[in-house]
Amino acid sequence: MQHGTALSNDVLVTAAPAAAHYIPDFITVEEEEYLLRKIDESPKLNWKPLGNRRLQLWGGEILQKNVLFRKAMPPFLTSYPNVIGRLKETQAFAFSPHKQPNHIILNEYLPGQGIMPHEDGPLYYPVVGTVSLGSHSVFHYYAYNSDRTPDHVAHTSSGRTIYPKPVLSVFLEPRSVIITSGDLYTSHLHGIDEVTHDVFLGDGRLLCPTGDEVVLSNWRTVRTQNMADVLRYGGTLPRETRLSLTCRDVEKVATPMRGHLPALNQVRLV
Repeated sequence: MQHGTALSNDVLVTAAPAAAHYIPDFITVEEEEYLLRKIDESPKLNWKPLGNRRLQLWGGEILQKNVLFRKAMPPFLTSYPNVIGRLKETQAFAFSPHKQPNHIILNEYLPGQGIMPHEDGPLYYPVVGTVSLGSHSVFHYYAYNSDRTPDHVAHTSSGRTIYPKPVLSVFLEPRSVIITSGDLYTSHLHGIDEVTHDVFLGDGRLLCPTGDEVVLSNWRTVRTQNMADVLRYGGTLPRETRLSLTCRDVEKVATPMRGHLPALNQVRLV
């Protein structure tokens, strides 16, 4: 990535109001190796197990009433490589309360692991940058179904129905970032299929587990040569362990006024 460059149409995947920008080579190979090593060295107690995967929370914990109790980010995120600073340089967070991400969820996805279509919710300012480390993946965006036709919908955990075929699919290379904002953030869902490998049919077409075919919106701009060849001519790409940094700005932030374990009456909103 060329530092100091704001988002432009060169990296635009889909236009406003449903905006998504895809930036390949957001970090270098050496920086990726460094981040993966630092994550591997982190204490096991930092990991929080979920049903089918695990994660770490960087920047603090979300308290009741959707308030972030702030903690320091790992130093490698603000020094080398300065992931926070680079995201700020894109100006994607220019109108968020803190002008840059203040909270990061580190997700680990093993081959065969994914995440069902979901929204990030109202805790955050409506923009998110997702940095991929270690493996490729495919990001799918879904629309809610308004007419609730039973033959053509799937259900979310909230009970609302969605169209099962994605309205937008983006190929994520290692070291890339996908920035989602606008209507694509507030009115759509996003998810990752639970597959051990991705099957491509050529000309950017992906065969989904449902049997549907989707065209990856950015397949012509993929830079990793072996991946670009598979997207163009067809073939299979195995999923490897992928670590993603989901970077967002929590709008309500608290700092402790006294003590170390604050109650809500012991914090100051900033």
